[in-house]
Amino acid sequence: MRPGLLSAALLLATAAIVYGSEEGIEPQFKYAAGTESISEGCEGNLELATTGLTFRCPTGAVTASFSSITLMQYRNDVSRKVRKMKLKWKVKPNFIVPLLGGKRNRYFTVVFKDDEATHAMVLRVSPHDMRPYLAEIDLKSTRRVEVQGYENY
Repeated sequence: MRPGLLSAALLLATAAIVYGSEEGIEPQFKYAAGTESISEGCEGNLELATTGLTFRCPTGAVTASFSSITLMQYRNDVSRKVRKMKLKWKVKPNFIVPLLGGKRNRYFTVVFKDDEATHAMVLRVSPHDMRPYLAEIDLKSTRRVEVQGYENY
């Protein structure tokens, strides 16, 4: 192999490793509210496995198996159904009603049961970043995410 080709191959391999590493991925999700001991606004990523989903950020992680999930919603607020649940919020939702009736979904809410207790996590994520997750969650969980629809979505 010629030296120029070898250098180019090494450069491409190095770029693939750097861009393919998880450390290079920008956090897309923010912990907005929930029953877990994670700081509000903690930025992290949502990992989807075959058995469940995990939100990881520097101050902690929350894992919910698909079989334990009772509700998944992607809306512009926290639904009345979730607000009426008697949950032990550690970070309370302070965005219950969107200002001026915003028409952009940005809160992904997951309610799940673990050890007979009901847990919830509310993650803030843009529609652009959430779109690929919706399809993958539907496939892996065999359960649909309730998405608040808008004509211009």
